[in-house]
Amino acid sequence: MKVWKESQLTQLSGAQEIKSAYEMSLNLVKNMGFNFCAFSITSPTTGTHHHKINLNNYPREWNTKYENEHYDAVDPILAHCHDSEVPILWQEECYSKTPRLWQAKKNQGLNYGWSQSVHDRNGLCSMLSVARTHCPITAYELYKNLGYAIFISRHLHGLVAKDLHVSSLKPATVHLSCREIEVLKYSADGKTACEIAIILRLSESTVNFHIKGAIRKFGVNNKIAAVISAARSGVI
Repeated sequence: MKVWKESQLTQLSGAQEIKSAYEMSLNLVKNMGFNFCAFSITSPTTGTHHHKINLNNYPREWNTKYENEHYDAVDPILAHCHDSEVPILWQEECYSKTPRLWQAKKNQGLNYGWSQSVHDRNGLCSMLSVARTHCPITAYELYKNLGYAIFISRHLHGLVAKDLHVSSLKPATVHLSCREIEVLKYSADGKTACEIAIILRLSESTVNFHIKGAIRKFGVNNKIAAVISAARSGVI
């Protein structure tokens, strides 16, 4: 490793404030051969509020357009990072369903880049992206710089995480009735409302009443989502 990398990594590891740490990360990323660096993190909290940080040196016009066009709702890179910690290169095929977004990025000089995420047990999900205007990113370059990018993303993620109360990151506890839990358990096994009614010796309308109750309490839209939420929260 070159001396400048050792020096910058050491300096970054000592940073205890997110904005100064981001500035150090930006300098490191530029020395790695990239023009742009973006770090964002969002945490769902109890209630309706969210804790969000979005730091980048993207063109101001791009940030404005991204927000005004609500590109976050259709961004395939963002969707990937929400689901996986595997790094993803910005390639045209990733944007096959959103060609306007792909062209808009290129128009702003965000031609070549990659993104990666960090997920933690408290529900925090962060995303680090590096990008440049010229020169495609080769597999070798990605491999060579991946360790540095992982260090940056985990350090920035950690700085934000330590400033948030763990209790505010955990979803609100959902209190289900015994019947609602029973119905969700059988639903998870693939039983229909009619089958569950026979097993529990209830009417089908009563089973559907309990299903609707669980859906309402979890704040989801259907039975499958309620079952998934119940499994994730350890209720079933």
